[in-house]
Amino acid sequence: MPRYFGALTLVLLLGMVIARVFILKSRGIQAMHFGRQDKKDFLIPPFAFFYFYLVFADAFGFPLPSRWEFFHSTAAAWTGVVFCLAGLSLLLGSLVSFGRSFRVGIDTDHPDRLVTSGVFALSRNPIYVAFWLVLAGQFLVFPNWLLLAYFFAALWLIHRQVLLEERFLGDRYGREYSEYRRRVRRYL
Repeated sequence: MPRYFGALTLVLLLGMVIARVFILKSRGIQAMHFGRQDKKDFLIPPFAFFYFYLVFADAFGFPLPSRWEFFHSTAAAWTGVVFCLAGLSLLLGSLVSFGRSFRVGIDTDHPDRLVTSGVFALSRNPIYVAFWLVLAGQFLVFPNWLLLAYFFAALWLIHRQVLLEERFLGDRYGREYSEYRRRVRRYL
């Protein structure tokens, strides 16, 4: 059962983000800016699709490049489900807190207001924390060495993106962002 929930988590995560992008688009807001700052971002989707395949293949018994797992533990798998639920909840809270300011990528042309309330009063990057919770949870559900490699690659890629966003936010919002940085941690 945890394996099915692990696969469902990806559907829900992606569905929430895509739904938010389309809702904003219907209100005249272009929220999709992925790859506009850094053209190398377009290398990410093939790896993401392979990750999705790994999770769904493991959940539904399709062929995998490797079935070697670190451990077999029902308790760890259910703990992973809890991590996934926490990540999805945090993502939903982030999307609600973001409101009209949500963007995928950096919007240099039409940035909205700086969001510092809701879950953003606890973390400057709750969406990325949500992604990490989901990835950690999925590793506990599917303890394959490939998912562990993805987890560490995601740590690096997300941190890289956060540094780019912080530079932009500092330039765009100046003192307001500096004060926010002093009050609220980057991640947790």
